[in-house]
Amino acid sequence: MFRGFADSTRVAVLMALLDGERRVADLVEILGRPQSNVSGHLACLKECGLVADRPGDRRQVFYRLSGPEVIDLLRAAERLLAANGTACERSVNLAFCDH
Repeated sequence: MFRGFADSTRVAVLMALLDGERRVADLVEILGRPQSNVSGHLACLKECGLVADRPGDRRQVFYRLSGPEVIDLLRAAERLLAANGTACERSVNLAFCDH
């Protein structure tokens, strides 16, 4: 599961999905990333159990957060970063901090 949080683009996808389900095209526009890149990250997030999908009309696929627990986890991470964000900057192992 935490593999899904290990990349800033995947975190951005999760944050975008906090507002509700979106198509790949919507996420491409929001993130400013190529469709293939966004699709790859979505596949990872789906494999990690953080997002779910459903088919739409005309070969569209809609993605959403897989459950309320993911929302809770994202909100907790936001609070933790707000409280301890500067500690991340001072960390010896910056691989866990994406600035």
